Amino acid sequence: MADGVLPSVVSIDVVGSTAHVSGSGFVYDAAGHIVTNNHVIEPAVAGGAITVSLPSGSEVPAKVVGSSPSYDLAVLSIDSQGLTPAALGTSGNVDVGETVVAIGSPLGLNSTVTSGIISATQRPVTAGGSGETSYLNALQTDAAINPGNSGGPLVDLSASVIGVNSAIATVGGSSTQQSGNIGVGFAIPIDQVKTTVEQIIDTGHAEYPIIGAQVNVAPGYDGARIQKVTSGSPAADAGIKSDDVVTSVNGRQVHNGIELIVDIRSFEPGQTITLSVERDGKPSQVDVVLGRKVG
Repeated sequence: MADGVLPSVVSIDVVGSTAHVSGSGFVYDAAGHIVTNNHVIEPAVAGGAITVSLPSGSEVPAKVVGSSPSYDLAVLSIDSQGLTPAALGTSGNVDVGETVVAIGSPLGLNSTVTSGIISATQRPVTAGGSGETSYLNALQTDAAINPGNSGGPLVDLSASVIGVNSAIATVGGSSTQQSGNIGVGFAIPIDQVKTTVEQIIDTGHAEYPIIGAQVNVAPGYDGARIQKVTSGSPAADAGIKSDDVVTSVNGRQVHNGIELIVDIRSFEPGQTITLSVERDGKPSQVDVVLGRKVG
């Protein structure tokens, strides 16, 4: 399983004006595109150097093609011959209990392979670096993920990439990239990765769907409370108002604001979704045509 992917996995060294970080990535295509996390390359966005270490041992400079803070993804470009693109699978049919391996460079240890299972799918989590927070509809795994694994592939038994490792849970309950593994790691599903990466390669940026409303992201279980609706937004056009509580998206229950954001971002701009909304204790359903935003 790992042997089929290791020739595609790279280590990434990022030197910015205020930080020096390392991470992982993998070869996306023969044109030299490398996929990693946005939070890995973030320190060099405003100026810095990114170096990619290939499986052959050679090191090459990399340029940022584009990134998506919203999905914690970035695409780099390198000039190198003989690259081996990773085989990409699908995340839509991943089963809980399925065996997976995480590959990357935890703590600077190149080509490290750890094994585990899929612990959960469609797990709403937040991730990201010092900038914008990413809201992920993640695959959860108990495969050991440590700092430096970020951006590396999560691989199934057929040696196909089914996710991009992005975050680990800490004892404090948050999702971050700074603490050691406690058996709870998260990966961005490869179906979302392919959509976002192709957008970045084609246009230099990625788009994500929005309803045009601010939502309370405090922990809770009673639904997602709308704090503010932007005038002229899809939410405003659908009749959603401040203090409305969204309880489901297309029949899927949402318990809080983070779940609502994650569910919305699993769709595409321009699609129509149905929200169950409570106002003054009275339930209703509204259809919302999703808008779009670059990020």
